[in-house]
Amino acid sequence: MESPDLSPDPSSWRASVPESTATDLENLLGTGMAAAQEQLERSGGFLPFALVMENAGDVRLVAVSPADPDADGDGEFDADGMIRDVTELLRQHRDEFRAAAIVCDITLVEEDSDAIHVATEHRDGAVFAAVLPYSPNSEGTEWEFGDLAADSNEPVIWPD
Repeated sequence: MESPDLSPDPSSWRASVPESTATDLENLLGTGMAAAQEQLERSGGFLPFALVMENAGDVRLVAVSPADPDADGDGEFDADGMIRDVTELLRQHRDEFRAAAIVCDITLVEEDSDAIHVATEHRDGAVFAAVLPYSPNSEGTEWEFGDLAADSNEPVIWPD
């Protein structure tokens, strides 16, 4: 599986951050997109998760267990609750890593499509997010992915 093309563009956000920061965020973004695509293709969906770039440069997966989907009777996982939990976990341990990405499945209402959303954040204050729309092909046997697009993002792990 190919990672999204996130090559440098001098007119982009990349030009406004240090090279090492941009490299960390692009690494997490590409890894997050690829992992979510793999889960979609393997399982037909994915639960929210995070990736961190440890201080030494290693990338590590961070996940939380979903609450019992039948606890409230609707049989669905609380993805928003999982995102809140993983965000809080990242905040509590932010001294152990230099960058993080939160990966989740979203709905693009205007496009009437689902999308992989990856929000990256660096401890130096840089943020970058992207979305990758997807839908089942006409036979419903494989996923078709749209064009990777930048998205807005606010810092949540290092908010100050």
